[in-house]
Amino acid sequence: MSDAPLLEVRRVTKRFPGVLALHDVNLTLDSGQVLAVIGENGAGKSTLMKILAGVQPLDSGQILMNGKPVQIGSVRGALQHGISLIHQELNLADNLEVGANIFLGREPRTFGYVDQQTIQRESQKYLDMIGLDIAPDMLVSRLTIGHQQMVEIAKAVSVNSRVLIMDEPTSSLSARETEALFRVVRELRERGVSIIYISHRLGEVKEIADRVTVLRDGENAGDLRREAIEHESMVRLMVGRDISQFYVRKQHDVGEPVFEVENLVTPSWPQHTLNFNVAAGEIVGVAGLVGAGRTELLQTLFGVDQPLSGQMKIEGKLVNYRSPIGAIQSGLALVPEDRQRHGLVVEMNVRENVGLAGLRRNHLAAGILNQSAEKQDTKSMITKLNIKTPDDEQIVQFLSGGNQQKVVLAKWLSLKPKILLLDEPTRGIDVGAKQEIYRLMEELAGQGIGILFVSSEMEEILGMSDRVLVMHEGRINGCLQREQLSEEAVMRLATGRRADESIGRRNLADSNG
Repeated sequence: MSDAPLLEVRRVTKRFPGVLALHDVNLTLDSGQVLAVIGENGAGKSTLMKILAGVQPLDSGQILMNGKPVQIGSVRGALQHGISLIHQELNLADNLEVGANIFLGREPRTFGYVDQQTIQRESQKYLDMIGLDIAPDMLVSRLTIGHQQMVEIAKAVSVNSRVLIMDEPTSSLSARETEALFRVVRELRERGVSIIYISHRLGEVKEIADRVTVLRDGENAGDLRREAIEHESMVRLMVGRDISQFYVRKQHDVGEPVFEVENLVTPSWPQHTLNFNVAAGEIVGVAGLVGAGRTELLQTLFGVDQPLSGQMKIEGKLVNYRSPIGAIQSGLALVPEDRQRHGLVVEMNVRENVGLAGLRRNHLAAGILNQSAEKQDTKSMITKLNIKTPDDEQIVQFLSGGNQQKVVLAKWLSLKPKILLLDEPTRGIDVGAKQEIYRLMEELAGQGIGILFVSSEMEEILGMSDRVLVMHEGRINGCLQREQLSEEAVMRLATGRRADESIGRRNLADSNG
Protein backbone atom coordinates (compact mmCIF):
# COMPACT_ATOMS: atom_id res chain seq x y z
CA MET A 1 0.00 0.00 0.00
CA SER A 2 3.04 2.25 -0.08
CA ASP A 3 2.03 3.62 -3.47
CA ALA A 4 -1.46 4.59 -2.26
CA PRO A 5 -2.28 8.31 -1.95
CA LEU A 6 -2.10 9.80 1.54
CA LEU A 7 -5.78 10.80 1.22
CA GLU A 8 -8.36 9.55 -1.24
CA VAL A 9 -12.03 10.44 -1.70
CA ARG A 10 -14.10 7.92 -3.65
CA ARG A 11 -17.56 8.64 -5.04
CA VAL A 12 -18.65 10.86 -2.16
CA THR A 13 -22.24 12.12 -2.33
CA LYS A 14 -23.94 14.66 -0.05
CA ARG A 15 -27.52 15.96 -0.15
CA PHE A 16 -29.20 18.86 1.62
CA PRO A 17 -32.93 19.64 1.47
CA GLY A 18 -33.62 20.53 -2.15
CA VAL A 19 -29.93 20.48 -3.12
CA LEU A 20 -27.55 17.78 -4.33
CA ALA A 21 -24.31 19.34 -3.05
CA LEU A 22 -21.92 16.54 -4.11
CA HIS A 23 -22.42 13.68 -6.54
CA ASP A 24 -19.84 10.87 -6.90
CA VAL A 25 -16.91 13.20 -6.22
CA ASN A 26 -13.37 11.78 -6.33
CA LEU A 27 -10.15 13.36 -5.06
CA THR A 28 -6.60 12.19 -4.36
CA LEU A 29 -3.84 13.88 -2.36
CA ASP A 30 -0.25 12.67 -2.15
CA SER A 31 2.16 13.20 0.71
CA GLY A 32 3.94 16.57 0.57
CA GLN A 33 1.64 17.91 -2.16
CA VAL A 34 -0.24 21.19 -2.51
CA LEU A 35 -3.59 20.41 -4.13
CA ALA A 36 -5.77 23.36 -5.11
CA VAL A 37 -9.52 22.67 -5.17
CA ILE A 38 -11.32 25.30 -7.22
CA GLY A 39 -14.78 25.88 -8.65
CA GLU A 40 -17.58 28.39 -8.78
CA ASN A 41 -19.59 29.16 -5.64
CA GLY A 42 -21.97 26.30 -5.10
CA ALA A 43 -19.63 23.81 -6.79
CA GLY A 44 -19.32 21.80 -3.56
CA LYS A 45 -15.82 22.77 -2.39
CA SER A 46 -16.75 23.80 1.14
CA THR A 47 -19.10 20.85 1.58
CA LEU A 48 -16.35 18.40 0.62
CA MET A 49 -13.85 20.06 2.96
CA LYS A 50 -16.32 19.98 5.86
CA ILE A 51 -16.82 16.26 5.27
CA LEU A 52 -13.06 15.67 5.33
CA ALA A 53 -12.75 17.76 8.51
CA GLY A 54 -15.56 15.91 10.30
CA VAL A 55 -17.91 18.90 10.39
CA GLN A 56 -20.53 17.17 8.22
CA PRO A 57 -21.19 13.47 7.50
CA LEU A 58 -21.19 12.07 3.98
CA ASP A 59 -24.28 10.30 2.62
CA SER A 60 -22.39 7.74 0.56
CA GLY A 61 -18.88 7.04 -0.69
CA GLN A 62 -15.54 6.38 0.97
CA ILE A 63 -12.60 8.24 2.49
CA LEU A 64 -9.26 6.43 2.59
CA MET A 65 -5.97 7.25 4.33
CA ASN A 66 -2.91 5.44 2.96
CA GLY A 67 -5.24 3.11 1.08
CA LYS A 68 -7.32 2.09 4.10
CA PRO A 69 -10.98 3.17 4.58
CA VAL A 70 -11.55 5.46 7.56
CA GLN A 71 -14.63 6.78 9.31
CA ILE A 72 -14.55 10.51 10.11
CA GLY A 73 -17.50 11.19 12.35
CA SER A 74 -16.38 14.36 14.09
CA VAL A 75 -13.78 17.12 14.12
CA ARG A 76 -11.93 15.18 16.82
CA GLY A 77 -12.00 12.10 14.60
CA ALA A 78 -10.54 14.09 11.69
CA LEU A 79 -7.76 15.42 13.94
CA GLN A 80 -6.95 11.88 15.05
CA HIS A 81 -6.39 11.05 11.38
CA GLY A 82 -4.21 14.14 10.99
CA ILE A 83 -6.71 16.32 9.07
CA SER A 84 -7.11 19.97 10.10
CA LEU A 85 -9.32 22.65 8.54
CA ILE A 86 -8.47 26.35 8.74
CA HIS A 87 -11.77 28.10 8.08
CA GLN A 88 -12.03 31.28 6.03
CA GLU A 89 -13.64 32.86 9.10
CA LEU A 90 -10.85 32.46 11.67
CA ASN A 91 -11.64 30.34 14.71
CA LEU A 92 -9.52 31.97 17.41
CA ALA A 93 -10.48 33.30 20.84
CA ASP A 94 -9.16 36.84 20.56
CA ASN A 95 -9.42 37.46 24.32
CA LEU A 96 -6.81 34.74 24.95
CA GLU A 97 -3.07 34.66 24.39
CA VAL A 98 -1.47 33.10 21.32
CA GLY A 99 -0.19 30.07 23.27
CA ALA A 100 -3.56 29.51 24.92
CA ASN A 101 -5.17 29.43 21.45
CA ILE A 102 -2.64 26.97 20.08
CA PHE A 103 -3.36 24.51 22.92
CA LEU A 104 -7.03 25.38 23.43
CA GLY A 105 -8.96 22.27 24.51
CA ARG A 106 -5.83 20.14 25.00
CA GLU A 107 -3.89 22.11 27.59
CA PRO A 108 -0.96 20.27 29.23
CA ARG A 109 -1.49 19.90 32.96
CA THR A 110 0.65 19.38 36.05
CA PHE A 111 -1.08 18.14 39.21
CA GLY A 112 -4.40 19.07 37.62
CA TYR A 113 -3.39 22.66 36.86
CA VAL A 114 -2.77 24.11 33.39
CA ASP A 115 1.00 24.06 32.79
CA GLN A 116 1.62 27.59 31.51
CA GLN A 117 5.37 27.10 31.17
CA THR A 118 4.92 24.11 28.87
CA ILE A 119 2.35 26.05 26.80
CA GLN A 120 4.78 28.96 26.42
CA ARG A 121 7.73 26.71 25.53
CA GLU A 122 5.88 24.46 23.09
CA SER A 123 4.01 27.35 21.47
CA GLN A 124 7.29 29.16 20.83
CA LYS A 125 8.57 26.04 19.08
CA TYR A 126 5.63 25.97 16.69
CA LEU A 127 5.75 29.73 16.10
CA ASP A 128 9.45 29.43 15.22
CA MET A 129 8.65 26.50 12.94
CA ILE A 130 6.38 28.65 10.75
CA GLY A 131 8.57 31.75 11.03
CA LEU A 132 6.12 33.88 13.03
CA ASP A 133 8.01 36.38 15.19
CA ILE A 134 5.52 37.07 17.97
CA ALA A 135 5.48 36.17 21.68
CA PRO A 136 3.27 33.28 22.87
CA ASP A 137 1.86 35.52 25.62
CA MET A 138 0.58 38.19 23.21
CA LEU A 139 -3.20 38.63 23.06
CA VAL A 140 -4.67 37.47 19.75
CA SER A 141 -6.80 40.63 19.61
CA ARG A 142 -3.61 42.66 19.13
CA LEU A 143 -2.54 40.71 16.03
CA THR A 144 -3.16 41.58 12.40
CA ILE A 145 -5.45 39.30 10.40
CA GLY A 146 -2.35 37.92 8.66
CA HIS A 147 -0.70 37.00 11.95
CA GLN A 148 -3.94 35.46 13.20
CA GLN A 149 -3.95 33.31 10.08
CA MET A 150 -0.42 32.17 10.95
CA VAL A 151 -1.49 31.33 14.50
CA GLU A 152 -4.17 29.06 13.00
CA ILE A 153 -1.44 27.32 11.01
CA ALA A 154 0.74 26.97 14.13
CA LYS A 155 -2.25 25.42 15.90
CA ALA A 156 -2.73 22.93 13.07
CA VAL A 157 0.97 22.06 12.99
CA SER A 158 0.94 21.51 16.77
CA VAL A 159 -1.52 18.61 16.41
CA ASN A 160 0.80 16.98 13.85
CA SER A 161 -1.56 17.49 10.92
CA ARG A 162 -0.69 15.43 7.89
CA VAL A 163 -3.40 17.13 5.81
CA LEU A 164 -3.94 20.87 6.24
CA ILE A 165 -7.02 22.35 4.54
CA MET A 166 -6.86 26.10 3.90
CA ASP A 167 -10.14 27.74 2.89
CA GLU A 168 -9.56 31.11 1.16
CA PRO A 169 -6.53 31.80 3.38
CA THR A 170 -5.51 35.07 1.67
CA SER A 171 -8.94 36.73 1.39
CA SER A 172 -8.06 39.26 4.11
CA LEU A 173 -4.27 39.36 3.74
CA SER A 174 -2.03 42.05 2.32
CA ALA A 175 0.43 41.22 -0.46
CA ARG A 176 3.28 40.98 2.07
CA GLU A 177 1.27 38.70 4.37
CA THR A 178 0.31 36.54 1.39
CA GLU A 179 3.98 36.09 0.49
CA ALA A 180 4.73 35.08 4.08
CA LEU A 181 1.89 32.54 3.95
CA PHE A 182 3.21 31.06 0.69
CA ARG A 183 6.66 30.71 2.26
CA VAL A 184 5.13 28.74 5.14
CA VAL A 185 3.13 26.56 2.71
CA ARG A 186 6.30 25.67 0.82
CA GLU A 187 8.18 24.86 4.04
CA LEU A 188 5.33 22.64 5.25
CA ARG A 189 5.35 20.86 1.90
CA GLU A 190 9.10 20.22 2.29
CA ARG A 191 8.37 18.62 5.68
CA GLY A 192 5.90 16.23 4.06
CA VAL A 193 2.68 18.01 5.11
CA SER A 194 -0.01 17.83 2.44
CA ILE A 195 -2.14 20.91 1.83
CA ILE A 196 -5.55 21.33 0.22
CA TYR A 197 -5.72 24.95 -0.89
CA ILE A 198 -9.08 26.56 -1.75
CA SER A 199 -9.01 29.92 -3.46
CA HIS A 200 -10.88 32.02 -6.03
CA ARG A 201 -7.63 33.84 -6.82
CA LEU A 202 -6.39 31.84 -9.77
CA GLY A 203 -3.05 33.66 -9.89
CA GLU A 204 -2.30 32.28 -6.42
CA VAL A 205 -3.35 28.80 -7.49
CA LYS A 206 -0.94 28.91 -10.42
CA GLU A 207 1.88 30.05 -8.15
CA ILE A 208 1.46 27.61 -5.27
CA ALA A 209 -0.32 24.44 -6.49
CA ASP A 210 1.27 21.17 -7.60
CA ARG A 211 -2.05 19.96 -8.94
CA VAL A 212 -5.59 21.33 -9.36
CA THR A 213 -8.90 19.54 -8.93
CA VAL A 214 -11.91 21.39 -10.36
CA LEU A 215 -15.49 20.92 -9.16
CA ARG A 216 -18.54 22.11 -11.07
CA ASP A 217 -22.14 21.77 -9.86
CA GLY A 218 -21.14 19.23 -7.22
CA GLU A 219 -19.24 16.96 -9.60
CA ASN A 220 -15.68 16.50 -10.83
CA ALA A 221 -14.99 18.73 -13.83
CA GLY A 222 -11.35 17.82 -14.35
CA ASP A 223 -7.78 17.83 -12.99
CA LEU A 224 -4.72 19.80 -14.05
CA ARG A 225 -1.11 18.80 -13.50
CA ARG A 226 1.48 21.42 -12.63
CA GLU A 227 2.54 22.08 -16.23
CA ALA A 228 -1.09 22.55 -17.35
CA ILE A 229 -2.14 25.03 -14.65
CA GLU A 230 -3.05 28.15 -16.64
CA HIS A 231 -5.73 30.78 -16.04
CA GLU A 232 -7.77 29.96 -19.14
CA SER A 233 -7.60 26.21 -18.50
CA MET A 234 -8.87 26.65 -14.94
CA VAL A 235 -11.67 29.01 -15.97
CA ARG A 236 -12.78 26.70 -18.78
CA LEU A 237 -13.13 23.75 -16.38
CA MET A 238 -14.81 25.86 -13.69
CA VAL A 239 -17.54 27.39 -15.84
CA GLY A 240 -17.72 24.94 -18.70
CA ARG A 241 -17.21 27.66 -21.27
CA ASP A 242 -14.66 30.21 -22.47
CA ILE A 243 -14.80 33.68 -20.98
CA SER A 244 -13.07 35.65 -23.70
CA GLN A 245 -14.23 39.05 -22.53
CA PHE A 246 -14.28 39.11 -18.75
CA TYR A 247 -14.73 42.86 -18.32
CA VAL A 248 -17.31 43.90 -20.91
CA ARG A 249 -17.69 47.68 -21.06
CA LYS A 250 -20.06 49.40 -23.44
CA GLN A 251 -19.99 52.97 -24.63
CA HIS A 252 -22.77 54.93 -22.99
CA ASP A 253 -23.36 58.57 -22.19
CA VAL A 254 -22.25 59.84 -18.80
CA GLY A 255 -24.62 62.47 -17.42
CA GLU A 256 -24.27 65.34 -14.99
CA PRO A 257 -22.85 64.74 -11.49
CA VAL A 258 -25.43 62.82 -9.48
CA PHE A 259 -23.33 62.76 -6.30
CA GLU A 260 -20.97 65.52 -5.16
CA VAL A 261 -18.76 65.40 -2.08
CA GLU A 262 -17.16 68.65 -0.93
CA ASN A 263 -14.55 69.05 1.84
CA LEU A 264 -15.70 65.88 3.58
CA VAL A 265 -13.76 64.94 6.73
CA THR A 266 -14.17 61.37 8.02
CA PRO A 267 -13.69 60.56 11.73
CA SER A 268 -10.99 58.03 10.82
CA TRP A 269 -8.79 60.60 9.04
CA PRO A 270 -9.65 64.04 10.50
CA GLN A 271 -6.54 65.65 9.01
CA HIS A 272 -7.73 65.26 5.39
CA THR A 273 -10.60 66.70 3.34
CA LEU A 274 -12.10 64.67 0.50
CA ASN A 275 -13.51 66.13 -2.73
CA PHE A 276 -14.92 64.16 -5.67
CA ASN A 277 -18.05 63.50 -7.67
CA VAL A 278 -19.81 60.63 -9.42
CA ALA A 279 -21.81 61.28 -12.57
CA ALA A 280 -25.02 59.55 -13.60
CA GLY A 281 -24.09 56.39 -15.50
CA GLU A 282 -20.45 56.49 -14.35
CA ILE A 283 -18.50 53.70 -12.63
CA VAL A 284 -15.85 55.23 -10.36
CA GLY A 285 -13.34 52.89 -8.75
CA VAL A 286 -11.65 53.58 -5.41
CA ALA A 287 -8.20 52.00 -5.16
CA GLY A 288 -5.62 51.99 -2.40
CA LEU A 289 -3.67 49.75 -0.07
CA VAL A 290 -5.17 48.11 3.03
CA GLY A 291 -5.78 50.83 5.63
CA ALA A 292 -5.95 53.68 3.12
CA GLY A 293 -9.43 54.70 4.32
CA ARG A 294 -11.59 53.35 1.50
CA THR A 295 -14.14 51.47 3.63
CA GLU A 296 -14.25 54.34 6.12
CA LEU A 297 -15.11 56.68 3.25
CA LEU A 298 -18.08 54.56 2.14
CA GLN A 299 -19.32 54.17 5.71
CA THR A 300 -19.26 57.94 6.16
CA LEU A 301 -21.06 58.51 2.86
CA PHE A 302 -23.77 56.07 3.94
CA GLY A 303 -24.28 57.59 7.40
CA VAL A 304 -22.78 54.68 9.36
CA ASP A 305 -20.10 57.09 10.61
CA GLN A 306 -20.80 60.78 11.09
CA PRO A 307 -18.61 63.21 9.09
CA LEU A 308 -16.73 65.82 11.09
CA SER A 309 -17.38 68.43 8.40
CA GLY A 310 -18.16 68.87 4.72
CA GLN A 311 -21.25 68.51 2.58
CA MET A 312 -22.83 66.23 0.01
CA LYS A 313 -25.17 66.92 -2.88
CA ILE A 314 -27.43 64.48 -4.71
CA GLU A 315 -28.68 65.67 -8.10
CA GLY A 316 -27.49 69.16 -7.17
CA LYS A 317 -29.45 69.33 -3.91
CA LEU A 318 -27.74 69.55 -0.54
CA VAL A 319 -28.43 66.53 1.71
CA ASN A 320 -27.81 66.34 5.43
CA TYR A 321 -28.71 62.87 6.69
CA ARG A 322 -27.30 61.50 9.94
CA SER A 323 -27.99 57.79 9.58
CA PRO A 324 -28.20 54.97 6.99
CA ILE A 325 -32.00 55.46 6.96
CA GLY A 326 -31.47 59.04 5.85
CA ALA A 327 -28.97 57.92 3.22
CA ILE A 328 -31.43 55.37 1.86
CA GLN A 329 -34.20 57.98 1.71
CA SER A 330 -31.80 60.27 -0.17
CA GLY A 331 -31.18 57.59 -2.82
CA LEU A 332 -27.98 55.86 -1.66
CA ALA A 333 -27.39 52.13 -1.22
CA LEU A 334 -24.35 50.37 0.26
CA VAL A 335 -23.25 46.79 -0.40
CA PRO A 336 -20.81 46.25 2.52
CA GLU A 337 -17.49 44.44 2.49
CA ASP A 338 -18.60 41.72 4.94
CA ARG A 339 -21.89 40.50 3.52
CA GLN A 340 -22.59 37.93 6.25
CA ARG A 341 -22.11 40.34 9.18
CA HIS A 342 -23.41 43.58 7.70
CA GLY A 343 -25.37 42.75 4.54
CA LEU A 344 -27.56 39.79 5.41
CA VAL A 345 -29.47 38.03 8.15
CA VAL A 346 -28.31 34.57 7.12
CA GLU A 347 -30.85 32.74 9.30
CA MET A 348 -33.69 34.37 7.34
CA ASN A 349 -34.89 33.36 3.88
CA VAL A 350 -34.25 35.07 0.55
CA ARG A 351 -37.59 36.91 0.48
CA GLU A 352 -37.15 38.30 3.99
CA ASN A 353 -33.61 39.51 3.22
CA VAL A 354 -34.59 41.16 -0.07
CA GLY A 355 -37.50 42.86 1.68
CA LEU A 356 -35.49 44.24 4.62
CA ALA A 357 -34.58 47.57 3.03
CA GLY A 358 -38.13 48.05 1.76
CA LEU A 359 -40.03 47.42 5.00
CA ARG A 360 -41.19 51.04 5.20
CA ARG A 361 -42.40 50.91 1.60
CA ASN A 362 -44.05 47.48 1.73
CA HIS A 363 -46.37 48.02 4.67
CA LEU A 364 -50.13 48.29 4.87
CA ALA A 365 -52.32 50.01 7.42
CA ALA A 366 -51.44 49.43 11.10
CA GLY A 367 -47.88 48.48 10.14
CA ILE A 368 -48.81 45.10 8.63
CA LEU A 369 -46.30 43.89 6.05
CA ASN A 370 -47.51 43.55 2.50
CA GLN A 371 -46.04 40.09 1.91
CA SER A 372 -47.54 39.89 -1.56
CA ALA A 373 -45.60 42.96 -2.72
CA GLU A 374 -42.45 41.69 -0.99
CA LYS A 375 -42.78 38.32 -2.72
CA GLN A 376 -43.32 39.96 -6.10
CA ASP A 377 -40.21 42.15 -5.64
CA THR A 378 -38.13 39.13 -4.63
CA LYS A 379 -39.20 36.96 -7.55
CA SER A 380 -38.43 39.81 -9.93
CA MET A 381 -34.94 40.20 -8.45
CA ILE A 382 -34.25 36.45 -8.47
CA THR A 383 -34.93 36.47 -12.21
CA LYS A 384 -33.09 39.73 -12.95
CA LEU A 385 -29.94 38.82 -10.98
CA ASN A 386 -30.04 35.10 -11.83
CA ILE A 387 -29.96 34.10 -8.17
CA LYS A 388 -29.58 30.32 -7.96
CA THR A 389 -32.03 29.28 -5.25
CA PRO A 390 -34.79 26.62 -5.13
CA ASP A 391 -37.30 29.38 -4.27
CA ASP A 392 -37.65 32.63 -2.34
CA GLU A 393 -38.17 30.72 0.92
CA GLN A 394 -34.63 29.24 0.87
CA ILE A 395 -32.59 30.14 4.00
CA VAL A 396 -29.76 32.44 2.87
CA GLN A 397 -26.99 30.66 4.78
CA PHE A 398 -27.47 27.65 2.49
CA LEU A 399 -26.74 29.68 -0.66
CA SER A 400 -23.28 29.95 -2.18
CA GLY A 401 -21.21 33.08 -1.53
CA GLY A 402 -21.90 34.48 -4.99
CA ASN A 403 -25.64 34.03 -4.62
CA GLN A 404 -25.57 35.55 -1.13
CA GLN A 405 -23.90 38.61 -2.67
CA LYS A 406 -26.65 38.80 -5.28
CA VAL A 407 -29.26 38.76 -2.49
CA VAL A 408 -27.52 41.77 -0.90
CA LEU A 409 -27.61 43.55 -4.27
CA ALA A 410 -31.26 42.57 -4.79
CA LYS A 411 -32.20 44.11 -1.44
CA TRP A 412 -30.90 47.49 -2.55
CA LEU A 413 -31.79 47.41 -6.23
CA SER A 414 -35.43 46.78 -5.33
CA LEU A 415 -35.39 50.35 -3.95
CA LYS A 416 -34.14 51.80 -7.26
CA PRO A 417 -31.22 53.83 -5.79
CA LYS A 418 -29.60 56.80 -7.55
CA ILE A 419 -26.11 56.04 -6.20
CA LEU A 420 -24.76 52.56 -5.51
CA LEU A 421 -21.80 52.18 -3.14
CA LEU A 422 -20.02 48.82 -3.47
CA ASP A 423 -17.32 47.75 -0.99
CA GLU A 424 -15.30 44.80 -2.40
CA PRO A 425 -18.33 43.59 -4.42
CA THR A 426 -16.69 40.35 -5.64
CA ARG A 427 -14.69 39.33 -2.55
CA GLY A 428 -14.86 35.60 -1.95
CA ILE A 429 -16.96 34.74 -5.01
CA ASP A 430 -16.02 32.67 -8.02
CA VAL A 431 -15.06 33.74 -11.51
CA GLY A 432 -18.49 33.07 -13.03
CA ALA A 433 -20.34 35.02 -10.33
CA LYS A 434 -17.82 37.85 -10.70
CA GLN A 435 -18.64 38.15 -14.38
CA GLU A 436 -22.34 38.35 -13.53
CA ILE A 437 -21.67 41.14 -11.00
CA TYR A 438 -19.64 43.04 -13.64
CA ARG A 439 -22.45 42.61 -16.16
CA LEU A 440 -24.92 43.95 -13.60
CA MET A 441 -22.71 46.98 -12.80
CA GLU A 442 -22.49 47.78 -16.50
CA GLU A 443 -26.26 47.40 -16.90
CA LEU A 444 -26.99 49.66 -13.91
CA ALA A 445 -24.58 52.32 -15.21
CA GLY A 446 -26.39 52.15 -18.53
CA GLN A 447 -29.61 52.96 -16.67
CA GLY A 448 -28.05 56.13 -15.25
CA ILE A 449 -27.13 54.95 -11.76
CA GLY A 450 -23.88 56.37 -10.40
CA ILE A 451 -21.59 53.65 -9.01
CA LEU A 452 -18.71 54.15 -6.57
CA PHE A 453 -16.90 50.90 -5.85
CA VAL A 454 -13.95 49.90 -3.68
CA SER A 455 -11.81 46.96 -4.77
CA SER A 456 -8.46 45.47 -3.79
CA GLU A 457 -8.24 43.53 -7.07
CA MET A 458 -6.19 45.51 -9.55
CA GLU A 459 -7.67 43.76 -12.60
CA GLU A 460 -11.15 44.68 -11.39
CA ILE A 461 -10.23 48.34 -10.88
CA LEU A 462 -8.60 48.57 -14.31
CA GLY A 463 -11.31 46.59 -16.08
CA MET A 464 -14.48 48.19 -14.70
CA SER A 465 -13.67 51.82 -13.90
CA ASP A 466 -14.45 54.88 -16.01
CA ARG A 467 -12.31 56.79 -13.54
CA VAL A 468 -10.28 55.80 -10.46
CA LEU A 469 -9.80 57.70 -7.21
CA VAL A 470 -6.61 56.47 -5.53
CA MET A 471 -6.40 56.79 -1.75
CA HIS A 472 -3.33 56.90 0.46
CA GLU A 473 -3.47 57.28 4.24
CA GLY A 474 -6.95 58.77 4.29
CA ARG A 475 -6.63 61.22 1.41
CA ILE A 476 -7.37 61.06 -2.31
CA ASN A 477 -3.85 61.13 -3.71
CA GLY A 478 -4.96 61.43 -7.32
CA CYS A 479 -7.56 60.59 -9.93
CA LEU A 480 -6.91 58.68 -13.14
CA GLN A 481 -9.09 58.80 -16.24
CA ARG A 482 -9.75 55.52 -18.03
CA GLU A 483 -7.17 56.19 -20.76
CA GLN A 484 -4.50 56.80 -18.08
CA LEU A 485 -5.18 53.62 -16.12
CA SER A 486 -2.36 51.15 -15.57
CA GLU A 487 -1.20 49.06 -12.64
CA GLU A 488 1.92 51.19 -12.35
CA ALA A 489 -0.04 54.47 -12.31
CA VAL A 490 -2.45 53.21 -9.63
CA MET A 491 0.30 51.77 -7.41
CA ARG A 492 2.38 54.94 -7.68
CA LEU A 493 -0.47 56.94 -6.17
CA ALA A 494 -1.50 54.19 -3.72
CA THR A 495 1.97 54.16 -2.18
CA GLY A 496 1.94 57.93 -1.67
CA ARG A 497 4.20 58.85 -4.58
CA ARG A 498 3.34 61.75 -6.86
CA ALA A 499 5.70 61.04 -9.74
CA ASP A 500 3.39 62.89 -12.13
CA GLU A 501 2.18 65.83 -10.04
CA SER A 502 0.60 67.77 -12.89
CA ILE A 503 -1.61 64.89 -14.03
CA GLY A 504 -2.53 64.08 -10.45
CA ARG A 505 -3.59 67.67 -9.71
CA ARG A 506 -5.51 68.12 -12.95
CA ASN A 507 -7.48 64.90 -12.59
CA LEU A 508 -8.23 65.54 -8.95
CA ALA A 509 -9.65 68.90 -9.96
CA ASP A 510 -11.71 67.13 -12.64
CA SER A 511 -13.02 64.68 -10.07
CA ASN A 512 -14.06 67.57 -7.85
CA GLY A 513 -16.18 68.97 -10.64
